Amino acid sequence: MADAQVKEPISYGFGKKVSLPYAEAVEATRVALKEQGFGVLTEIDIKQTMKEKRGIDFRPYIILGACNPPLAEKALGAELDIGLLLPCNVVIYAGANDEGGSVVKAMDPEVALGIVDNVELAKVALEAKSRLQKALQSLPG
Repeated sequence: MADAQVKEPISYGFGKKVSLPYAEAVEATRVALKEQGFGVLTEIDIKQTMKEKRGIDFRPYIILGACNPPLAEKALGAELDIGLLLPCNVVIYAGANDEGGSVVKAMDPEVALGIVDNVELAKVALEAKSRLQKALQSLPG
């Protein structure tokens, strides 16, 4: 049997560790997203869901479904089924107990939307990525 080739993992997101406690990091992320034209359409509290559905304690962790309406309009105009890959998910979770702070990461729209071979969609993905990067960069490190 031939040796299996090990593939390098695809980087599908970007983010940073912030010096803020979890609740403050969530609020600061919401503000930063809003400043870049994103609203939060969905919110999933993973800690609460794991407790309710699995009976386990999980670190504070939230998934925000962020949407920039003009970019979403362009994306849907370029590829109607792209709604399957929207909105842009942003996660915030508490750092390890010994580290403190929080982690904020966003999905990379270029990677996610790049699975569709569409030039117009690629332009939207690039703009969405730029705006998400600016939002995260504005958070205190």
